[in-house]
Amino acid sequence: AKRAEYAVAPRPSPMGFGEIAARRRDAVEFPAEISLAPLARGADVLTIVAVRDVTQRKVVELQLQTARRMEAIGRLAGGVAHDFNNLLTVILSYASLGLDALKRTDPVREDVEEIRRAAERASALVKQLLAFGRKQVLQPRPTHLRELIGGMEKLICRLMGDHVVVTSLEPGAIGTVSVDPVQIEQVVMNLAVNARDAMPTGGRLTIETANAELDAAYAAAHAGVRPGSYVMLAVTDTGIGMDEAIRAHLFEPFFTTKEQG
Repeated sequence: AKRAEYAVAPRPSPMGFGEIAARRRDAVEFPAEISLAPLARGADVLTIVAVRDVTQRKVVELQLQTARRMEAIGRLAGGVAHDFNNLLTVILSYASLGLDALKRTDPVREDVEEIRRAAERASALVKQLLAFGRKQVLQPRPTHLRELIGGMEKLICRLMGDHVVVTSLEPGAIGTVSVDPVQIEQVVMNLAVNARDAMPTGGRLTIETANAELDAAYAAAHAGVRPGSYVMLAVTDTGIGMDEAIRAHLFEPFFTTKEQG
């Protein structure tokens, strides 16, 4: 009897797949996807290595994560806004009654007026919460940012306390912008309060408004921005700042660096 023998090489299987930090010739690192696969060539087995730059995919994934976090915040905001508005209605009513009962020369009158103004600002904030939860539209109108910030300066100084110096930088005239002024007020107030907490032993808060020209290069690096003339609003503090780990949690609804209580 005759016997025939055949040698059959095993079929190669994928060797590996994952992500690495790659480096370009200019030493700039970028995220890359790497896959390894064997290739049989006769008696030898070669390894094919494919490396793909996934920077753009990472940007899209981060934008998607941010959008989901913001959507969660919107649902939370819309859920509490109505109850909050009911409480503010009571505060505003009693503040108005108190003002009616006080004489113009009464030294307490100014404090009660501040309570009413704060409640009115809070009522405007409720509208922003509803807008954030997509239950109410924003109301943009021509606004001069410098005048808007000037109207908030007294309240900001009170919030910051005596240990923080508040400075406004106004280099030259600025243009008018179409924004919802209440929304801008809340942005500035939130930044101011966080800056105060980051400067427990004192420091300086600087609010700057100026004209700015954003070119094509800037627009390419910032999604949603078109080249053209803008008005810059910058809020700077001398506090402890944030490291990369904290920045990664910026849009998480319940993330905080403050201690419990």
